[in-house]
Amino acid sequence: MGTTLLIGSCEPFSGKSALVLGIAQRLSQSGHAIRFGKPLATSLDWDASKEPIPQPLIDDDVRFIGDTLGFEADRLIPSLHLISPVTVTSRLGLGQLDAGERFEQLCQQVAAYEGLTLLECAGSLHEGFLYGLSLPQLAKGLGAKVVLVHLWQDSLSVEPLLAAKQSLGSHLVGVVLNAVTPQEVNNLKHQVVPTLEAFGLAVLGVMPRSPLLRSVTVSELVRRLKAKVICCQERQELLVETLSIGAMNVNSAMEFFRRRRNMAVVTGADRTDIQLAALEASTQCLILTGVGEPLPQLINRAEELDIPLLKVNQDTLTAVEVIEQAFGHVRLHEAVKATYAFRLVEEHCQLNRLFSALNLTVHNV
Repeated sequence: MGTTLLIGSCEPFSGKSALVLGIAQRLSQSGHAIRFGKPLATSLDWDASKEPIPQPLIDDDVRFIGDTLGFEADRLIPSLHLISPVTVTSRLGLGQLDAGERFEQLCQQVAAYEGLTLLECAGSLHEGFLYGLSLPQLAKGLGAKVVLVHLWQDSLSVEPLLAAKQSLGSHLVGVVLNAVTPQEVNNLKHQVVPTLEAFGLAVLGVMPRSPLLRSVTVSELVRRLKAKVICCQERQELLVETLSIGAMNVNSAMEFFRRRRNMAVVTGADRTDIQLAALEASTQCLILTGVGEPLPQLINRAEELDIPLLKVNQDTLTAVEVIEQAFGHVRLHEAVKATYAFRLVEEHCQLNRLFSALNLTVHNV
């Protein structure tokens, strides 16, 4: 009989996929058999108005992780249901809360598999309850162990973990605190972690906040802003880590831009001086708001430097709000992020302690 491990969180975009990558890579390198899936699909490029739900239902996160780790198709577990406004309406019409026959089949497959079944759960502790696939329901139904990845802000961040421990009981084997301000990591390890351990919460890792993992691609900003791409269409894979607003005088702007890296700069379409200054800094894309079109010399310079130039209909404040909401709320679907996630988990998580709790023998490689 194999082992089942659920990776969950108290809130969405907490870093579950990064931990999954680190765990799966380490086990694969040591020769362990491992399968991966998401019982409830939450990330899928699907248009409900044009096509039925694809079968087998492979979540985009699952496909990316499988491709990154070189998993064969039979090591990717199809999702049982897809969460979306359309399917929620359908579930409400059925008036049922269980996951149905396919969940029983999953239980049988998991029990028969001799390796580790690694499953990433939905965004929060109780998301998926309507489908019978919330984290507590899965833990109980599969007899699985659980690791929670939890965003850490301050001491109040403890409360959701304590509530989760009460809900999950003995299924919870540990937590990983994520996105900790780098200068707070040591203080957290020495002052907070011992208290959490005393509460019965095994802390398996304290991972510092990563601008790279929180970054967003230019293409994602284009999508969210409904922006027009004026030049460098092929450079939309660039990653934006910080946001700057070009609303000051040009001398102040240049000094400010020099201190930032991998920026998206938002400024009015009429501020050519700020726009040209931004192009000479660590800028990944320049976003123009308001009326007016960019001058030809600006477009020429952006093309010379391979910096995408975007034009949006929103005012500067609205555009900034949209961009700020994007940081830290995008999927881990870029190879450079995956590579960094491997290192982050390896350096900051006690994977051997986790494997011991799962009764897995894993040799260092």
